Amino acid sequence: MVGEGVLLECLANPLVTDVLSVSRRPCGRTHAKLKEFIVSDFLKLKPDDAHFKGYDACFFCAGISSVGLKEADYTRITFDTTVHFANVVLAQSPAAVFTYVSGAGTDSTEKGRSMWARVKGKTENTLASMPFRRVYNFRPAFMKATEGQVHLLPLYKYISWMYPLLKAIIPSGVSTLQEVALAMIQLVDRDFPKTIITVKDIKELAKSA
Repeated sequence: MVGEGVLLECLANPLVTDVLSVSRRPCGRTHAKLKEFIVSDFLKLKPDDAHFKGYDACFFCAGISSVGLKEADYTRITFDTTVHFANVVLAQSPAAVFTYVSGAGTDSTEKGRSMWARVKGKTENTLASMPFRRVYNFRPAFMKATEGQVHLLPLYKYISWMYPLLKAIIPSGVSTLQEVALAMIQLVDRDFPKTIITVKDIKELAKSA
């Protein structure tokens, strides 16, 4: 869901000239800016893969719920896969900005009781130590999908009506996926004093786009 929303904004945004979509399945879209690289297993990517050469930014939007997963399985998908992918990008585009979609409630100390929050925190901390031009860890909460999206979890279809209500009650806890994407694009060529990007930051960055 997040990747598709970010992709739609990148394709529409005049600041973005080229997009490489890396996924396990085709995105189902065609566009003059868009190239696709279908990968069955991200952990099998090699550092010398020239698909990743010369890009200004990587928006890493892949993720999975921790519900029903053991910590080892969740760590392999969330930490191992993300860090391996980042190393491949770093080998080919060391001057890139790496943006990771984490989540509100992530535990930067890696010592909390919540398994998913610790693993996300470990992922954020590891990425932050890598020598990209800049690394940003986005921590969105409830996100409203962009019109025209098709890759939505079944649950979202039943809870999307809550967005206006949540926006009125806890505006700092909701954003649109378009705002998330606009904030990411803004941070490619803009210095920002924070590396952990909250919902409030997302909204401010999107507004200034």
